[in-house]
Amino acid sequence: MLLIAKNLQEMEQAGKVLAEHLKSSNVVAFEGDMGAGKTTLIKFICAELGVQDEVNSPTFSLVNEYLTAKRETVYHFDLYRLNTPEEALSFGIEEYLDSGKLCLIEWPENLGEYLPSDVSKIKIEDKGGVREIFFQP
Repeated sequence: MLLIAKNLQEMEQAGKVLAEHLKSSNVVAFEGDMGAGKTTLIKFICAELGVQDEVNSPTFSLVNEYLTAKRETVYHFDLYRLNTPEEALSFGIEEYLDSGKLCLIEWPENLGEYLPSDVSKIKIEDKGGVREIFFQP
């Protein structure tokens, strides 16, 4: 699936569409360059899922835990600061990924071999202010 977002309102709409498609997913890998809009899209997805907490990038904490209005847990990872995939093991990445809860992962490539092979993927490309959002369930 390809979604196009020319502005913040269209990015919000893309978040709504993707949230519907993620209901059967467990682990979602968000790929894209720095500033492409990964965190912004995750904020909109979380809003559509009913997350009541403030959604922000867990750049320094590596993982944020959010609760939806239905008391469902969503984990949001920002793995940009990982130096090696093994660092993720030190904070229990495998337990999160195996929890059955929705795991939204920015910079999934930094997990290396620890990233499950059956993840859904969302890739965001900034084409001069227009975001192309590719979703692969």
